[in-house]
Amino acid sequence: MLKTNPGNFFEDFSVGQEIVHATPRTVTEGDVALYLGLFGSRFVLHCADTFAQALGLDQAPVDDILVFHLVFGKTVPDISLNAVANLGYAQGHFGAPVYPGDTLQSKTTVIGLKENSNHQTGTVYVRSVGTNQRGETVLDYCRWVMVRKRDTAHPAPEAVVPKLADSVAVEDLVAPPFSSLAGYDAVAAGSPHFWEDYRKGERIDHVDGMTIEEAEHATATRLYQNTAKVHFNAHTERQGRFGKRLIYGGHIISLTRALSFNGLGNAVRVAAINGGRHVSPCFAGDTIYAWSEVTDVQPLPGRSDLGALRLRSFAVKDKPCAEFPGVGPDGKHDPAVLLDLDYWVLMPRRA
Repeated sequence: MLKTNPGNFFEDFSVGQEIVHATPRTVTEGDVALYLGLFGSRFVLHCADTFAQALGLDQAPVDDILVFHLVFGKTVPDISLNAVANLGYAQGHFGAPVYPGDTLQSKTTVIGLKENSNHQTGTVYVRSVGTNQRGETVLDYCRWVMVRKRDTAHPAPEAVVPKLADSVAVEDLVAPPFSSLAGYDAVAAGSPHFWEDYRKGERIDHVDGMTIEEAEHATATRLYQNTAKVHFNAHTERQGRFGKRLIYGGHIISLTRALSFNGLGNAVRVAAINGGRHVSPCFAGDTIYAWSEVTDVQPLPGRSDLGALRLRSFAVKDKPCAEFPGVGPDGKHDPAVLLDLDYWVLMPRRA
């Protein structure tokens, strides 16, 4: 009997299949510190217990994107161990905040399958849900991933492509359980700009750049227990499509969020991921810049102290963003674009 797990190939999936992923993970302050060391994010709510406590929280919550990685990482051995590429995201809802000491686990439902025309790969659509030790949902999202076939002659399943929403409705966004924002300290947060200061159509160059090192990328993916071969195994990837290891796409999401502090410093929560696409591959040595467009500005229903900004952020390789490289008139991305991410953030309103 085979004792090892080679991972699932395209023909191992079926629509409606449910997978409970192994290895629940208790989040520690060490995870938080290491994540901060890898990306240097400066959003104060995730950095200072005193700041969080002034707003009525017991302690600083874990960065929302770190929660995303931990939930995502649980799914990799079952969903994307044999992936060629992770293609996109939709309908990502962040729920209950996560704190050090919480234990997270993940489960996935296969919601679609479509073999690709080369008969060597297929696209697997999944919905994954992360919960804490109390059964509360911390993240619920969909993604689709290109997975290799074990046997190219295996007959294709009936194609099922799920219809996914273009965005998460603003009334479905979950705010942190602040008792009051009266104690919000903009000086400590590092930004004088509140929700009212942003306009639809506004573009923000986040200015700073960060070069990705091979060692830090490997450390990050190990932190999330992401076992995808394309990120770890230089021996096999020398014979792969690019001749070297790929940087995990989520690494670019984290860098984009960290860089966005310069211009969006009061964005206290990533509340939802409406959609996203990893446009181009990234490799160690690339320098990442980012810029964001405000695509919508909405009050948060039932809250006079918080508002929502819908952002479209682009991560760009080796190209400063003063000219805002993104999607051209022809509908094609600029060759430097790595990530095109559509998401909601929550931001305090002026008193």
